Amino acid sequence: MSKGRHLLRLIRQSTDCCPMHSQVHRTSTAPVRMEYALEMACSSIRYGPGVTNEVGMDFANLGVDKVAVVTDPVMAKLPPVEKAVAALERSGIAYEVFDRVRVEPTDSSFQECIDFARNTAPGAFLAIGGGSVIDTAKAANLYNTYPEADLLDFVNAPIGKGLPVNRTLQPLLAIPTTAGTGSETTGVAVFDYEPLKAKTGIANRAIRPTLGLVDPDNLVSMPARVTAYSGFDVLCHAIESYTAIPYKERGPAPSNPSMRPAYQGSNPLSDIWSRHACHITAKYFRRAVKDPEDYEAREQMHLASSMAGVGFGNAGVHLCHGLSYSISGLNRSYKSTDYPEDKLIPHGLSVCITAPSVFAATADSDLDRHAEIAEILGGKPCRKEDAGAVLADVLRDYLHDLGVPDGLNALGYTDEDIPALVQGALPQKRVLAISPISTEAEPLAEIYANSMKNY
Repeated sequence: MSKGRHLLRLIRQSTDCCPMHSQVHRTSTAPVRMEYALEMACSSIRYGPGVTNEVGMDFANLGVDKVAVVTDPVMAKLPPVEKAVAALERSGIAYEVFDRVRVEPTDSSFQECIDFARNTAPGAFLAIGGGSVIDTAKAANLYNTYPEADLLDFVNAPIGKGLPVNRTLQPLLAIPTTAGTGSETTGVAVFDYEPLKAKTGIANRAIRPTLGLVDPDNLVSMPARVTAYSGFDVLCHAIESYTAIPYKERGPAPSNPSMRPAYQGSNPLSDIWSRHACHITAKYFRRAVKDPEDYEAREQMHLASSMAGVGFGNAGVHLCHGLSYSISGLNRSYKSTDYPEDKLIPHGLSVCITAPSVFAATADSDLDRHAEIAEILGGKPCRKEDAGAVLADVLRDYLHDLGVPDGLNALGYTDEDIPALVQGALPQKRVLAISPISTEAEPLAEIYANSMKNY
């Protein structure tokens, strides 16, 4: 290895005794039937300026008379919530507001909203905000349907039990106010599990919103750093899903179609959405960050977010996201501009900070796809064997141009932190399972080491 060889000895010692941290793609003497099918599932999406004003009629059409409105303290004071609440009132829909969602939610903040839902007994949920808000509402809806369940019952293994969801949830309508997470389209809810200082989540198609109302008018108040980091989340969603292991190489195939994972690997249907999201991002991302008055650019990034959400919601993400969870979870003191929390590494920042090193490492798995993405994003046509280096350089240009801190060092990490970062990444089996390269400790440590500085 080029860096941190002494650290890797520590990593090996700490992982040899734990089978859940071993390589995801094991070999076995028993025959394994590989995946043979793919399934496309996403929320219904309604797109257009002003669609927020229709949400009251939507609940009336569903026969709902009481709604739990889920949002965060900042958004609660802004026009998107004001417009949505007015729409509920016009349609005679009773509502109660939970406005204590935490940016980058935790197990305790999820539980607070779950308790709210159980105590208010709504007939449906309305999430107004970014991915943190929508994910929190998904969790509240799920556990309100299962009042006897503990939080870890549906959380992904190995941290939780990963139980199947076999009850019908209440309607959940989502109004995204950032152009990034695509959470309005997916059956995934992510949170920080504080006891382990690592991100985990719930992944099940049953928790995806019934309808996402994608209203570009709601992006007008989005600050520059939120626009930037949300946009990088879009970009990484699209590239990771496009470069994930092909779905037919994932195994074993499920014994029952209800157990087929949401994150299936790259596939022909997701590819369409992911590739197009890259085209839109290449054209509008910089404009959206640099000019808050550029309505067209923000409108198009909102579309790209939903498109990438459909793509990764069925293909999955892999290393940028898998490595990000310990980056955000182990944060000591970093605080980002434009976010209210005293200590926070925003999700999009934790994801994109390793992107150049990730895609340099994954390129050999499919040189054609990596070269294609590099060219879409503005790179010059290159020899296939140079695809990883070219894509990494293109991504560094985006990071530098849009003001992203210079690598993990700038977030407060050093080489001495690599073992802890790797330990936090290894349990993320949901995403590591579709990585196109080895997810043993050593290659993950190499990526972290190479991400300490990007410029």
